[in-house]
Amino acid sequence: MTKVTRSEIEEFLFEEADLLDKWRLPEWLSLFTDDAEYHVPCMDLPADASPDDSLFYIADDRMRLGERVKRLMKRTAHVEFPHSKTRHMVSNVRVKEREDENIDVTSVFATYRTKDGVTDLYVGLSNYVIRQVDGAFKIRSKRCLLDSDALRPSGRISIIL
Repeated sequence: MTKVTRSEIEEFLFEEADLLDKWRLPEWLSLFTDDAEYHVPCMDLPADASPDDSLFYIADDRMRLGERVKRLMKRTAHVEFPHSKTRHMVSNVRVKEREDENIDVTSVFATYRTKDGVTDLYVGLSNYVIRQVDGAFKIRSKRCLLDSDALRPSGRISIIL
């Protein structure tokens, strides 16, 4: 594996955010490896909690993530049709290369979601495991740790953080 720069990883994360904001979810899904995981644990859990024995808002493997994308892109997904307007902000990116093919990345996020005249804000820390596959970055794992005390006023996560 060649050495990667923070700038290269930031550009990759900015591209991910842009795809989400434009609701190009099938393209966003292509950023993930075949064995990927996407987790959003409940806010009262420790950072290292497992979805095997704890309640998570979202605990998707690659197959379930693909089904989530298909569902969100359909007109029958009433909670997200018409689609929310979102802005995904990414900052404070930190990169740590490992001995194996994985790269540990953390970043702070703020995601604004506007729908039906209400704007919700989701803030937190994203932990990624990223790999280089055929010269391109791919997400092996993404875990979004929310900093809020509760999901109010929205009461739900119907978008992808």
